[in-house]
Amino acid sequence: MSVNDKRRAQRFPMALPVKLKVEELDGAEIEAVQTRDVSSGGIYFEYESHLEVGTSLEFVLTLPGEITKGSSVRIRCMGKVVRVDKTSEQGDRVGIAVTIERYEFVREP
Repeated sequence: MSVNDKRRAQRFPMALPVKLKVEELDGAEIEAVQTRDVSSGGIYFEYESHLEVGTSLEFVLTLPGEITKGSSVRIRCMGKVVRVDKTSEQGDRVGIAVTIERYEFVREP
């Protein structure tokens, strides 16, 4: 990590499925989002519309069996948007960085 790098945790490039629940959008659940990278402190994903910095989110990450060396694991996280990139690799989407403030493992019924 360079001296100018503000990241607290190492990032791993991973395309994991994520379901978002945004309080400011009346708790609407949004599917079809994939992470671009993940760290112990947060995630980064691209999304089709702008979310404001400070927006509270609940999101569920699914770690596949290839990563967990067993069955897939779902993790419910609560966090906030900390950065929005106006441009991304695809011109019709914005990049969004979200912190993980707390999390819990989701037990399958």
